[in-house]
Amino acid sequence: MRQLTREEIRARRQRLRECSAAAELRLPDAVLDIRKSLGLTQEKFAELTGMTKRQVAEIETGKGNPTFDTLNKIGKLFGFTLGFVPRAGSGPTALSLREPEPETR
Repeated sequence: MRQLTREEIRARRQRLRECSAAAELRLPDAVLDIRKSLGLTQEKFAELTGMTKRQVAEIETGKGNPTFDTLNKIGKLFGFTLGFVPRAGSGPTALSLREPEPETR
């Protein structure tokens, strides 16, 4: 893998932030983008997340089935936390991992 320039890394990070804000981060593309935006090889990324290179490759190609803990480790590298995010126009509101709003009557 060729090393990304600072400008390329900065652009990838900005794209990730924008996709996250719009609730458009999807596996496996999100994992690949997070890894590349950090400028890491699959080997180094695997080392930092406690996975094998094969697991990283399987997640990035859509063949892997990461656990919640694994996804949490991946997200932490980029400052993300896991949760359900509502999407506009997609039917009922999705669940959120935030504290529930107090009930009003």
